[in-house]
Amino acid sequence: MASYKPKNILITGAAGFIASHVANRLVRNYPEYKIVVLDKLDYCSNTKNLFPSKLSPSFKFVKGDIESADLVNYLLITESIDTIMHFAAQTHVDNSFGNSFEFTKNNIYGTHVLLEACKVTGQIRRFIHVSTDEVYGETDEDAVVGNHEASQLLPTNPYSATKAGAEMLVMAYGRSYGLPVITTRGNNVYGPNQFPEKLIPKFILLAMRGKTLPIHGDGSNVRSYLYCEDVAEAFEVILHKGEVGRVYNIGTKKERRVIDVAKDICKLFSMDPETSIEFVENRPFNDQRYFLDDQRLKNLGWSERTVWEDGLKKTIEWYTQNPDWWGDVTGALLPHPRMLMMAGSTHFDSEDSKETSYVSGPNQTRMVVPTPKGGSSPQKQSLKFLIYGRTGWIGGLLGQLCEKQGIAFAYGKGRLEDRSSLNADIQNIKPTHVFNAAGVTGRPNVDWCESHKTETIRANVAGTLTLADVCRDHGLLMMNFATGCIFEYDAAHPQGSGIGFKEEDKPNFIGSFYSKTKAMVEELFKEYDNVCTLRVRMPISSDLNNPRNFITKISRYNKVVNIPNSMTVLDELLPISIEMAKRNLRGIWNFTNPGVVSHNEILEMYKTYIDPKFKWENFTLEEQAKVIVAPRSNNEMDASKLKKEFPELLSIKESLIKYAFEPNRRT
Repeated sequence: MASYKPKNILITGAAGFIASHVANRLVRNYPEYKIVVLDKLDYCSNTKNLFPSKLSPSFKFVKGDIESADLVNYLLITESIDTIMHFAAQTHVDNSFGNSFEFTKNNIYGTHVLLEACKVTGQIRRFIHVSTDEVYGETDEDAVVGNHEASQLLPTNPYSATKAGAEMLVMAYGRSYGLPVITTRGNNVYGPNQFPEKLIPKFILLAMRGKTLPIHGDGSNVRSYLYCEDVAEAFEVILHKGEVGRVYNIGTKKERRVIDVAKDICKLFSMDPETSIEFVENRPFNDQRYFLDDQRLKNLGWSERTVWEDGLKKTIEWYTQNPDWWGDVTGALLPHPRMLMMAGSTHFDSEDSKETSYVSGPNQTRMVVPTPKGGSSPQKQSLKFLIYGRTGWIGGLLGQLCEKQGIAFAYGKGRLEDRSSLNADIQNIKPTHVFNAAGVTGRPNVDWCESHKTETIRANVAGTLTLADVCRDHGLLMMNFATGCIFEYDAAHPQGSGIGFKEEDKPNFIGSFYSKTKAMVEELFKEYDNVCTLRVRMPISSDLNNPRNFITKISRYNKVVNIPNSMTVLDELLPISIEMAKRNLRGIWNFTNPGVVSHNEILEMYKTYIDPKFKWENFTLEEQAKVIVAPRSNNEMDASKLKKEFPELLSIKESLIKYAFEPNRRT
């Protein structure tokens, strides 16, 4: 049997339970594979599930929705994806009775978007679609042989109906367009990291709290349970050995009644089952039994490794050690929860609970329990930016952009070095992202910082670090506008060579105190994983009356040096910073247009487009040094990382003409 070897894998829903175990396993076992994971971070997802993979250079997390065709197409192309493992789905049956349209949207439409992207790009060599044993419907109680892969699909609830519908689309794209598809149908899975709406983690957390375990009906329903690592191994086998066009059942013949699961958990917690188990009203169409024939998968070499007793003990041990992994999950532990799924916002509705509300941990989804009967329907949470630097140039432009794009925003009132006021801002505004465009650059220029060092440290170092730390406490991404004026041309990056400084290069310019503080913060930010650092250089905009605009500055100087530099055209790049926030990008980015432009080249453009009579004089760096206090940074930044993420990004000269000079043309 030929073995398949992927290169670049996209895993959808990878911050969820099963997919996170699969992603972590592939990252651990196959460092040569690039693993890109896509997740919209719904209520049952958690980025902490992916911590084992976080530091791997072959791993990339993207926050986004599979329903976004633009995003999916973009990822397939820019990441050169050749393999998709599609786990993303709404999966909790109880929820599907109260919010079935959301299941149709996520499970069917989302799958269709992925399939269409595969068809359009034409580069996918494997599409593994993850379905469920519930598409077969109920198995006869006396059946000795389980459902095999060719059995009729007879779903009995909205969840399984949407999964069956998605399967039909997958099969159709395989047959109509030759897409190399494989489908899996699995039994119930349990283990660490599972959101406690599911039976086993719910029972464990209730037992940890000394609560009774609620069982739907009489508990005679039979289910088969597989430990998560065994299932992750099954997907590893199917990825490499699975045959295109096939369906594979992932199952076990060891079945358990729900009442027996509850009794086993009671036993491990030394609880009396007679007093610790309560029987509650059954859910609609609670299938009695699901039973699979898994011989086809066994023929590929897979077999279940973890016995029930061992797996359950490991699972209990994990939840005991990580009781707050999911934050406050009181609503999920109700006997009959109803989660109205909205990305970024989860609402519970239950007849069993009183009106109450809570907010979960800093990295979790906001939850409300319950939605009062007759109350207004929940609204999808949108972006909300908290911006620092209202009186600054970039901060002001960010607010204008948010207004234009319809993004809710507010300016921070607190001072960056005052932790309590920053906490108050976040608690009052409840942002999804924080933008820091505050800091000291000097009045009127960086020379001011040379004689005001403590003020510069307070704003650029202490304040910026405090904001990052507060954001981390609240689970917020901070978009930090920094500077590229921490480098200068050197032997390894000579002027005119086209060799630019990269994000990982160590700053080498210490000529100004301003640059020293900025480099210092960058180094310290390596300890913060919630910061996206944007290195801006010599910013330019279409507003030629703004004295901070680099074009305006040099057009008013008596003399200018003539050195090629990387620069940032704000009209093009500030909207990109908002898109970077939406994508939750992190780390350091050279935030400049590709290429360099010299002072004389800019002034030639100024003469051509604005003032044909304009004249200027040049002077040398030595002559310049006599009229300034601190030396200035001159360098070329390598913008290839940003260009790869945003292929439409224009070169500096193209961007200058499009955004700065053409709109202001006077000749």
